[in-house]
Amino acid sequence: MAATTPGPEPIWGGAAVGTDLAGLLRASALGDEEAFAQLYDAVAARIYGLVLRVVRDPAQSQEVAQEALLDIWRTSARFDPSRGSAVSWMLTIAHRKAVDRVRSAQASTDREHTYGSRNQERTYDETADTVDRRLDAQRVRNALDSLTETQRSAVELAYLGGYTHTEVASLLGVPLGTAKTRIRDGLIRLRDTLGVQS
Repeated sequence: MAATTPGPEPIWGGAAVGTDLAGLLRASALGDEEAFAQLYDAVAARIYGLVLRVVRDPAQSQEVAQEALLDIWRTSARFDPSRGSAVSWMLTIAHRKAVDRVRSAQASTDREHTYGSRNQERTYDETADTVDRRLDAQRVRNALDSLTETQRSAVELAYLGGYTHTEVASLLGVPLGTAKTRIRDGLIRLRDTLGVQS
């Protein structure tokens, strides 16, 4: 693994242009630590940037990015170039880790809120509103599960990650038109699954 110097700047240093990420992943899968060090140097800044856009907290983002990179090292043998680019595969891992951290933080906040408000009297309307929101959230999660992997990645980056279509195309390593098509098709499928009138 690459040696790191204290402080955020050296950890998230620049990426090498034209690096064969798929080749480095294959070598990492065979236990080549030098290959992984090169891979780390090439993608760490991008992974940190993606995580920061989702998590919003720099300290937590560094932790999540490190967890994602460790997961990439551990699961590098699972990378299948026939299913997408190396950068897309790695950014998907990082995005999922970031979303998991946000969900975990939200769950913790919800637990604290529940604990703090246990003794407060709740009106029927508040309870009904809570049930409606949870049902809506579950419907959206189920609808997202109905998307193909490529559609879900594109929609999550655009609408959960806050990226523009151009940025989504870059992150997924696909042409802009392909990214737009995946997002559009994903939104149409979500609309149809949720029964939303156009």
